[in-house]
Amino acid sequence: MTQLTIDVADYAFEADVFEEKAPESVEAMREFLPLESTLMHVRYSGIATWINIDEIELPNLPRENHTAYPSRGDVLLYPGYRNEQEILVACGPTRFSSPAGELAGNHVATIDASAETLKELEERTLHEGAFDVTLSMR
Repeated sequence: MTQLTIDVADYAFEADVFEEKAPESVEAMREFLPLESTLMHVRYSGIATWINIDEIELPNLPRENHTAYPSRGDVLLYPGYRNEQEILVACGPTRFSSPAGELAGNHVATIDASAETLKELEERTLHEGAFDVTLSMR
């Protein structure tokens, strides 16, 4: 099974990738990974973090395996239907939204990490600010 790796601060996460449920989104991610960027606290969505990927030219992606209510550890690729492109990482209760209203992202992977670890990451981005992050797929 394909794994997404997320290295941020002193955390190293692995996530199972959903190649069958979100094939076009996963393929698009393969094209731009590895990615070095910044992981920030969300502004509107609850207990989550995000990576702005507006500088990446994504293909026209369909809604696949999409949700506005990701569970803890879920990784969403949002291709910018109504807002900026991003990767959202849910760290607890999340309702994906923006100034444009509720959004639904394509659920591409789920991180294998404890609730405590994900909550700690989210709290650190809230209180300490943004962290460098690297995403890759293997």
